[in-house]
Amino acid sequence: MLDTDLLTQLRGYMERLVHPIALQPNIDASASSTELMALLQQLAQCSEKIELLAPTQNSQFRVPSFTIARQGAAQDANVRFAGIPLGHEFTSLVLALLHVSGYAPKVDEALLQSVRELDDELVFESYFSLSCQNCPDVVQALNIIAALNPKVRHTAIDGALFQDEIAQRQVMSVPSIFLNGKPFAQGRMELPEILAKLDQNVPARAAIAIREKAPFEVLVIGGGPAGAAAAIYAARKGIRTGLIAERFGGQLLDTMGIENFIATSHTEGPELVRQLEQHVRDYPVDIITQQRVQKLIPASMPGELIELQLHSGASLHARTVIVATGARWRTMNVPGEDAYRNRGVAFCPHCDGPLFKGKRVAVIGGGNSGVEAAIDLAGLASQVTLLEFDAQLRADAVLQKKLRSLANVVIHTNASTQRVEGDGEKVQALVYQDRGSKLEHSVALEGVFVQIGLLPNSEWLQGTVALSGRGEIVIDERGQTNVPGVFAAGDVTTVPFKQIVIATGAGSTAALSAFDYLIRSPSAEAVKAKAA
Repeated sequence: MLDTDLLTQLRGYMERLVHPIALQPNIDASASSTELMALLQQLAQCSEKIELLAPTQNSQFRVPSFTIARQGAAQDANVRFAGIPLGHEFTSLVLALLHVSGYAPKVDEALLQSVRELDDELVFESYFSLSCQNCPDVVQALNIIAALNPKVRHTAIDGALFQDEIAQRQVMSVPSIFLNGKPFAQGRMELPEILAKLDQNVPARAAIAIREKAPFEVLVIGGGPAGAAAAIYAARKGIRTGLIAERFGGQLLDTMGIENFIATSHTEGPELVRQLEQHVRDYPVDIITQQRVQKLIPASMPGELIELQLHSGASLHARTVIVATGARWRTMNVPGEDAYRNRGVAFCPHCDGPLFKGKRVAVIGGGNSGVEAAIDLAGLASQVTLLEFDAQLRADAVLQKKLRSLANVVIHTNASTQRVEGDGEKVQALVYQDRGSKLEHSVALEGVFVQIGLLPNSEWLQGTVALSGRGEIVIDERGQTNVPGVFAAGDVTTVPFKQIVIATGAGSTAALSAFDYLIRSPSAEAVKAKAA
């Protein structure tokens, strides 16, 4: 189950257990139950503070499943896993063991206090897949709430293991959250977002705290590779640095295998994000997450401050700003796409692919990402139909060769997607037009995975800084925009190649340029004194 190296690491983590905990399995004679018991037995051997209780066969709970509770407090077993939490969820399991034992989560104390103050009886259920990179954030956040608040219970459920339940509840994407038996949210969420949906006072308190912040010398917008590098380089200059982002990591969180980041042979997006965030936190950078900038107001005169107005109503001020807001998935913009988003229309084959095991799916896009998605899905789905608008696939030759070798893949080039059709609840078909014959064809299926590139997150800057025809921020070789004091870096800019290593370099360049701008620019007081 767990290899020797992993067990050694696990024993090290289990030394941090505060109070003894008990694991209560609920199993039957199935192979999955046998596998779960093997995992729990290994866990129990990692620390004297972990007790494995005798298995139960309670039909009231999912099988296989297990609870985590402090020893002697079985009535407070508020954290349960239904399934075998390995893969991306193994970290969630380790953290759940620690947090239930009393080990403090590495979360802002104000958020933890908000968790403790929740006063309603809340029963959460979250559906995950072991290959989903976004699911652990949801599982871990809900586990923290359940571990700290006795009125909250959470069950994390492996959707691939409970297919009948997935079908009954019409769960078409993960992570999916249910609260007290009703849909609550879908998609990646962190603890502040969940609390904001539960307690409307949380965003208001955050806005108040933001308004009280002193101006920054450099304020970075965006938490991806470019933003992280910019914050690190700025902070190393000893100047007051801030970083604001909706989520730390950006598009990198949705990236699976990374094998072209220099000096790192192989890693995965979420792991690289953790390393980037830790590196940023090694410096005195004021990190502000779960906030969206909606307007940039340039300085009215040399030396004055740039203002950033946030969606929450608060504002931040800085002498220089580095925009590193990255990009997002490009959509098809056809009828039915929005209506069936997360109900058959998906953008992450690694996350949602396991939910379509044995079903028919389509992939839109014949570039590297589209062909890679089709290859991955072919191992799960009964049939994969790949549609490419161009007359030929654009993916690397080696990927095309692999794709064409798969018996359950059908390829249509010169195909223009027209609409997604369904029954009002889930996808049933995709209609495309042959661009040569102009004839329309309908493909019966249950899932559509869109892989047609990215769009820069720059709409909020229209009319403020110069944008290219594709919406990218126009920069020079120093990362400078046409607005004094405003710099930009990464995928949101006109940089020709959208790569992680290039984004980090661009972020560093922008930070160094911002510092150079600061030391050469007079302060507002100096400008006013000269004018007088």
